[in-house]
Amino acid sequence: MFSFSIALRYFGSKKSTHAINIIAWISMVAIGVVTAALVVVLSVFNGFENLVLSLYSDFYADVSITPRQGKWLNHTDSLLRVIGTVPQVQQAEPVLQERVVLIDEEDKSIVWLKGVQPSYAEASGVPNHMVRGSFAVGSASKPAVVLGSGVENALQIAAGSQMYPVSMHFANRLATNLTNPLEAMRSSTAPASGSFAIQQDFDNQYAFSHLEFVRQMAQLSPQQSSAIELFLAPNAVAATVQAQLQQQLGAQYVVKTRLQQNQNLFAAMQGERLIIYAVAILIMIIAAFNIVSSLTMTVLEKQQDVAVLQALGATTGTISRIFLYLGLLLAGVGGGAGILLGVAICLAQQQFRWVKLGGQSFLIDYYPVALRGTDVAFVLLLVGVVALLSGWLPSRKAAHTAFTLR
Repeated sequence: MFSFSIALRYFGSKKSTHAINIIAWISMVAIGVVTAALVVVLSVFNGFENLVLSLYSDFYADVSITPRQGKWLNHTDSLLRVIGTVPQVQQAEPVLQERVVLIDEEDKSIVWLKGVQPSYAEASGVPNHMVRGSFAVGSASKPAVVLGSGVENALQIAAGSQMYPVSMHFANRLATNLTNPLEAMRSSTAPASGSFAIQQDFDNQYAFSHLEFVRQMAQLSPQQSSAIELFLAPNAVAATVQAQLQQQLGAQYVVKTRLQQNQNLFAAMQGERLIIYAVAILIMIIAAFNIVSSLTMTVLEKQQDVAVLQALGATTGTISRIFLYLGLLLAGVGGGAGILLGVAICLAQQQFRWVKLGGQSFLIDYYPVALRGTDVAFVLLLVGVVALLSGWLPSRKAAHTAFTLR
């Protein structure tokens, strides 16, 4: 407590050299500004991350089951029985994904056509992003097609109000003469019932139609599909369900959570977060040089005080702690003010959405912000570590230098 009380007195007292006061204030302001900036940047990154995750959550199921080998999944009784034993599974939807060519007069687009049952709309989030028409896939005999907005633009049609159906061309798996276009392809038509806009990768590459229709065009049996997508109860943990199913189904099936279905995306996002942390540490280290210079100047100015303390029997540890505490006070006041400022800016952006995104956006026109306690704790820890490291050298110099009273 003695060392801290001396450090607190030095912190609040005016220095004989005005430049030392200026350097001390600059060091606190620098730490405060950097701390506030880190809180805001990390929160904005969290906001964009949550936005991307929500978009992918609406397109992908909570858990998917695919065959480990081959392209088609057979709906065996044992597979369906295992799925039925997991109470967290609210809905299981077989889906069939095929590469097809969509043509409207002279315009064409190569897409992934995803065959789904009409009940798919009750569990999936895709219907929440319809921009035209409705999410209606028709029936096996009278199919309809739901287009991504990018596919709709490529075909130059208005889904939901198109007079003429869209032509769909499938590869004929049983063709023997692939040089004959009439034999190599199987064709059908379906009206465009609606279009959705989620994310550019989905909008430009995907369309939906009725599962049985796609099966017939792909020449598959009613027990075959590409995958079974599982939609879980609200409080279910996808990783727990995935582990349970994988153990029961064995090695012939691959069970993936939503994160595992998009491994590259989420790995890239984690990499970006690590880069932000690395840059934050670098910026904070640069800001800490102000604390080092302020403490060094204070040590030189207080050398007579140090000499008196040494004459009174103060140990090197006591002298060292005085200036170490002083560095913590400088960083703590600046960092604390920066945390408050950063949190206030984030809360204001969440409430009033003052800072807008440049250009046109389909989804939002403002910077999304999501405050996380872990990020605030990381910034506080970073400020503390930087303060200790920046105060160590000046405090050690003060403790091991023999000052005189003359």
